[in-house]
Amino acid sequence: MEKGKAIACFGEVMLRLGAAGKLRLAQSLPGTLEATFGGGEANVCASLAMLGKESRYLTALPDNPLSRAFAAQLRGIGADVEHVLYTAGGRMGIYFVEHGAAQRPSNVIYDRSHSVIAESGPECYDFDSMLSGCGHLHLTGITPSLSEKAYLTTLRLAEKAVEQGITISCDLNFRKKLWRWKEGASPKELAASCMEKIVAYADLIIGNEEDASDVFGIHAENTAVESGCLDIHAYTGVAARLSAKFPKAKFVAITLRESISADHNNWGAMLYDCGERKAHLAPLNAKGEYAPYEIRDIVDRFGGGDSFCAGLLYALNTPEYAAPETAIRFAVAASCLKHTIKGDYNYATCAEVVSLMNGSASGRVKR
Repeated sequence: MEKGKAIACFGEVMLRLGAAGKLRLAQSLPGTLEATFGGGEANVCASLAMLGKESRYLTALPDNPLSRAFAAQLRGIGADVEHVLYTAGGRMGIYFVEHGAAQRPSNVIYDRSHSVIAESGPECYDFDSMLSGCGHLHLTGITPSLSEKAYLTTLRLAEKAVEQGITISCDLNFRKKLWRWKEGASPKELAASCMEKIVAYADLIIGNEEDASDVFGIHAENTAVESGCLDIHAYTGVAARLSAKFPKAKFVAITLRESISADHNNWGAMLYDCGERKAHLAPLNAKGEYAPYEIRDIVDRFGGGDSFCAGLLYALNTPEYAAPETAIRFAVAASCLKHTIKGDYNYATCAEVVSLMNGSASGRVKR
């Protein structure tokens, strides 16, 4: 990406309402919930800005105090929010969160039907203005899962970006509670048919340990995601098959989360170089073997995958970190730190990420 070119992220942002600490929603209501903002693409945009990269957020929102508060927050972090589409009516989506503990998983309840972005088709946007000055566009499988209009908008934006020579990344981000807008089609069937068209435009494909299986039926052998048992090296084959299916892609990245419990996850990732047909794993131990970060006492895992995307986009677009084996180390370290930070956004700085990727993992006080 050329210097001075922004990384644009398109998608839905929501009001996040969460129970405090490890409380359940039923324990918190009636009562007080913690209000923040979050959404896959917004999280990437915020994290990029915190790392020091020029980023732009693209979305559609109602013109009301909630939306303006969100825009002010993102602007304060350093992101460009001047191309947000505001409408006279409509609503911002909401999602409710309760954090898991031990063997009880975290849970999300969506209240996002008929949000402004779900009700806005391609004819509502000025794509040329949205992409002006951008060198990279980041998309996910979340926004097209909301409605046919949101899907068509995402697809058209990708087409526009290709026409303008803009690099595209796409996080598959399958959400089984979504993809319900077409009668007679299951979420996986609808996701497969729609994402095949969008991902065909991607230069970088990103997914977690089960996205390729859920969306495209490409499975990793000897793997049981629900029990946290992954055959790490089987994901090289998953990435190779995604590369063969989508020949425009230069890289395929897969996060590798082993969920021991809600409080303890092992965390790493792989970056597959499609041209070299070579997989780079991170983190590695002193012997050069894959050795995931053991993240215990997780503060907030929401946005973990988004922080990985942001770290990877930052690294690949920063010369000193752009080598594949370095970029994946940076991305995994950035997302590891996110698990220690409350809320959807990753407030880790570039210096903190570099410190962790270079081995400073003791958590000692910085004086």
